[in-house]
Amino acid sequence: MSGVRPWGTTMLPGNKAMQPQILWPALAILALGLIATAAPAAAQSGPPGIAMPRILPPFDPAAPACRPPTGLEKILAFSQDTAREFMQGVDQGLAAAAKDRGLQYRLLAADSDAARQAEQVRSLVATKAGGVVASAVDSVSLGPRLQEVIWSGGYVGTVVAPPATSLLNAPQYLTGKVLGDAASAHIKGTLGGKAKVVLLTQDSLEFLAPRFVALRDSLRDIPGASIVADISPHPVSKDGGFATMRTILLANPDVDVVLGADNVVLGALAALRAAGKTRPNQFLGGIDGEPEAVSEIKKGNSPYRISISLASPVFGYAMGQHAADWIEGKSIPQAMDILPSPLTAANIAQYEADLANPGRVYADPARRAAYLKMYGNICHDSRDQYLNFPWSSERK
Repeated sequence: MSGVRPWGTTMLPGNKAMQPQILWPALAILALGLIATAAPAAAQSGPPGIAMPRILPPFDPAAPACRPPTGLEKILAFSQDTAREFMQGVDQGLAAAAKDRGLQYRLLAADSDAARQAEQVRSLVATKAGGVVASAVDSVSLGPRLQEVIWSGGYVGTVVAPPATSLLNAPQYLTGKVLGDAASAHIKGTLGGKAKVVLLTQDSLEFLAPRFVALRDSLRDIPGASIVADISPHPVSKDGGFATMRTILLANPDVDVVLGADNVVLGALAALRAAGKTRPNQFLGGIDGEPEAVSEIKKGNSPYRISISLASPVFGYAMGQHAADWIEGKSIPQAMDILPSPLTAANIAQYEADLANPGRVYADPARRAAYLKMYGNICHDSRDQYLNFPWSSERK
């Protein structure tokens, strides 16, 4: 079938038996052919999903229901990659939705260990969990385990990476553009059109790369804006941001603007403070709405001026509701955008109220629409139409 990966290609990452033998080339070629033919059949356990990228229509909340899955427990589990604050927000939202819908809730923390995470999800198949939400440490190794949940009839919701019956993403270019435009306005209005800019990126992650393209696009039209560092910290964490910024300051001690994900920009702020290089007119801004970033903005005198929130408790609550709907046989979205919300000192109070009670946001169509946009329809009967490609609403 055109555009669909050959059966089993995502499930057999390595096969040492397929290495050619020097002494017996003809036999090796024959063996390779036999393995290539036999291995997919052995791995086959269910449909491969939609592997060819496509544009999804808007979600239809009035779509007909279907048969609920049978033999599954009313369990909602969160397979969490790390315990960073953003993912703690997802946990908060999922736990609240599970409580509201009468589901047992389990948090399985992988602590950045891909092998542990894959085994944890495999255990959820054995316990017949009805719903699993995952933020992958390594999407390649976790993908086959999530497919097992889907094939068992369960709901799978993922944060960004496929496969999933319902995939959560953000319009990444728009997210970066909102931050980049805010920084550009500050450079033009406060810094006189001149600035030394540091971009702390995550370009190696294809799902997030568009946000950094947008940041560069926003700065390109300012002749006096000079990007003095454009680098991905390792690791992508507060500690990584601190170490990277400390190195940057050796060559560029007077940085005006720092942009990136909240956790690394918070590390950069700590490095600036440690070096005595913070100034009232600086502009530091990040993405994710991390609580520490929000605290900095609320101070009023911090150079940390904006965070583009992706409201993880709100989308976590929505995913929990969708898992419960799936278990009941209802139609749910195939994909969902969490919309970027710029947080400043002027609007943080409303934002904090929303995060404290995501159930109230979800129940209010107008408030929900400010955070979430939903696409496509899927239910248990049509679960072979799960997404197995990196979906984005910005795909043309």
